[in-house]
Amino acid sequence: MARLTRLAQLAIRPPGYVLAACIISIGGFLNGYDTGFIGAVTEMPYFIETFGELTPTMRGFTVSLLMLMGTFPALASGQLADKHGRLRITMVGVTLFVIGAILQGAAYHMPMFLIGRALCGLGEGTWLSCVSVYITEIAPSSRRGTLVSLPQLNACVGVCAGYFTCYGSIKINSSMSWRMPFVVEGVIALVLAISCVFLPESPRWLLLNGKRDAAIRELDRLDFSRVEAEKDLLGPAAEQAIAARLSTMEGFLIMFRRQYRSRTILALFVLGMVQLCGIDGVLYYAPTLFAQAGLPPQSASFLASGLSAILMLAISIPATLFSDRVPRRTVALVGGTLLAACMLIIGSLYAADSVHTYGAGRWVVIVLIFAFALT
Repeated sequence: MARLTRLAQLAIRPPGYVLAACIISIGGFLNGYDTGFIGAVTEMPYFIETFGELTPTMRGFTVSLLMLMGTFPALASGQLADKHGRLRITMVGVTLFVIGAILQGAAYHMPMFLIGRALCGLGEGTWLSCVSVYITEIAPSSRRGTLVSLPQLNACVGVCAGYFTCYGSIKINSSMSWRMPFVVEGVIALVLAISCVFLPESPRWLLLNGKRDAAIRELDRLDFSRVEAEKDLLGPAAEQAIAARLSTMEGFLIMFRRQYRSRTILALFVLGMVQLCGIDGVLYYAPTLFAQAGLPPQSASFLASGLSAILMLAISIPATLFSDRVPRRTVALVGGTLLAACMLIIGSLYAADSVHTYGAGRWVVIVLIFAFALT
């Protein structure tokens, strides 16, 4: 009973660090939302009427342009955030994203649409890494794993919302059927950009820049425990770490010294494999995959895509809540094995020409796409 009462109190008035983490995690929602709707949008009749039938190469380029352009600012966003602050860089990136969403939603020819998509990518690459860093720096150690998982949880919510936005908007008998998702995306991004003006700045960043008094004020706004603050941020050990702060180049080079090299390579390998496992392909092209597996009507394939997104969201909730209780290595090993099995079976069925609009093959593929998304 006491635990339920405590949870109710937290829900009514959450600590400042929880509220700030939830708001900044809108960035994760935007990432997932775009992923959820862009593949479906390119299949809509009015999109094809506006821009013409896209070749497979052009369609792949259009869908992936956001991620491609996001690579470049991501290389420098950490250094910019160290210099100017997490929230300022997030706000700049989200503002670029808003402009890109407006251009895409208002486009009447492909170059304008691609320019908008490129701007969204530049914006997303600028802010996305700052979101997790900001949460890490404002969260108490006992809540850090759960709160840092919020952007990923919101990304799953966004993917789900993106699919169902298309499921609803495809019924509009005008070009608004494909423009509507961009309108929604732009409005949500604008809310995040405005929110950055009012959120507390990272106390750790303020301390690194010699603004101790401002850091203490922000800690109070975040309802951060003064005991933990003295231990992790304001104590002698923290002051020594600040005094020994490395330059950007020194910080980069130290990762590749002998004593740290194996950890750096492991981190790069894991992050690379997470993206190369095929999840972006499944998310971007879920309607196409379901249509190829025997669900030809657009509404049916969009609905199946939305259902897979709902399942992803459902499993992300316990994954977020228990992220500090399950060993990371176990999750990676079990998850990677299941992903590999799903992809190998799906690929083998297609290679053997066993997937048709009839028979058991298509249902195996559909179920395995769901299993892959869940994993």
